[in-house]
Amino acid sequence: MGRKWNNIKEKKGAQDKARTQIFTKLLRDVTKTVKTGGESPESNFMLRVILERCRKSNVPKDIIERAIKKGMGGEDDGYFDVNYEGYGPHGVAIFVEASTNNPTRTAPNVKNCFNKCGGSLGTSGCLQFVFEHKAVFEIPADQIKDEDAFSLDIIDAGADDIQLEDGYYIATGPMPSFGPIQKKLDELKIKAEESGLERVPLNFKEVDKETFDMVMKLIGLLEDDDDVNKVYHNIKYDESLFT
Repeated sequence: MGRKWNNIKEKKGAQDKARTQIFTKLLRDVTKTVKTGGESPESNFMLRVILERCRKSNVPKDIIERAIKKGMGGEDDGYFDVNYEGYGPHGVAIFVEASTNNPTRTAPNVKNCFNKCGGSLGTSGCLQFVFEHKAVFEIPADQIKDEDAFSLDIIDAGADDIQLEDGYYIATGPMPSFGPIQKKLDELKIKAEESGLERVPLNFKEVDKETFDMVMKLIGLLEDDDDVNKVYHNIKYDESLFT
C-alpha cells in the first residue's frame, strides 16, 4: 500500500466523471452514513470524511442538508451495499464496492463490464486473500514536527503501519481503528488530506503498458455505472505505465 498505489486510482478516477454522477454518489453516502451513525460529524467520523469529499467536489450546502435530513428520517431509497469480486486482464484482481436498490440490475451490468474487457466476475470471497479492508489516512509530512512522537501516538490509537512516501505519512489500521485514529489526529490538531476505509492490496501484480490500459478501461466502465462507488485493483505502481 502507499500513496503511489493510490495515485493509480486517482489518475483514472479524476477523469471524465459527470458532475451529477459524483453528486448522486456522494449524497447517497451522506444519507446512508447519517442513517447508521447520526448527523453529528463530531461523533460520526465517516460522515466527516464524506462531507469533506462533498466540499472538495463543490456539492451545494442545501443539497447536503437535504441528504442529512433524509438520513435522519430513516430514508435511503432502499439502497444497500454490495461487493463484486473478479479478475481483469492477465489476472489483475478487481474489487468493486457498489450500492444498489436492484441487484438484478447491478450484477449483470458489472459482469458485462468485466466481459467487455477480457475479465471475469468471480464468486463472493474469491479475493479475500488479495485485499484487506483497512482504515487509511494520508497526512502531509509538513504537519508533523516530531516523527517519533507522532508515530507512537498514532500506533497507540490503533494504527498498525505508518510509512513516509512522497511527502505524506500513510497510516493504516484495522477498520475499527478509524474513529480512534481520527480522534487522536483531532487532538494533535493534524488534518489528514485523505482518509477513509480502503481495500488495501496484500499482494501486487506487475503488468505491462498494454495490460494496464486494458484494466484502466475496465475500471472506467465500472466507475461509469451509477451503482458503483469504488473500484480497487492490485497493480504494482510503475511510472512507465503513465507514459
